[in-house]
Amino acid sequence: MDKALTDRIEQQVRQAFPEGAIVRAQVLQYGDDPEVEPGRAAMRVFFEWPGRSEGGQASPGTVHQFCTANAAALGVLRDELPLAIGWVEFRPEGQVRAASPRTLAYRITGRARPVPAADEAQEDLTPVMVRLAAADLATVDTLITAGVVSSRAEGLRWALSRIREHPAYVQLQQHAHEDDEL
Repeated sequence: MDKALTDRIEQQVRQAFPEGAIVRAQVLQYGDDPEVEPGRAAMRVFFEWPGRSEGGQASPGTVHQFCTANAAALGVLRDELPLAIGWVEFRPEGQVRAASPRTLAYRITGRARPVPAADEAQEDLTPVMVRLAAADLATVDTLITAGVVSSRAEGLRWALSRIREHPAYVQLQQHAHEDDEL
């Protein structure tokens, strides 16, 4: 993603909010954050909050207050998020740790979703959470970069379908079925 586009996206985010609400914004590209897929980008936006200048501590209420006060701007931004941006995360300024279950943040994603393959209806898909080691993630990202799949989720579905095609998988299924009968 070129600098002009990232600057334009950052400006779009800043303009959606009242003057001074956004302290800084970072456009994250593939390699900047493990959650950013090849060919996509994301944003991390840091907002000003009451009490920060006095050395206060941000809390979940800090994020909630920001989201409540800026609900309209968040909705507009969500609707107008460029397809190249996978998500935008809003954090209180001063929260510099990497994302974790305890991170104080609010994340929005764009309305556009990957279209499932013609042979699978959307309601037939079950969301799952997967944590991959670096080598496994690199393998899935190679599939994206090579154009075999368009996302990590599609890459994992593709890999599982290849496993189901293997004759050893049929034997494994039969063995599991025999074990169930016992």
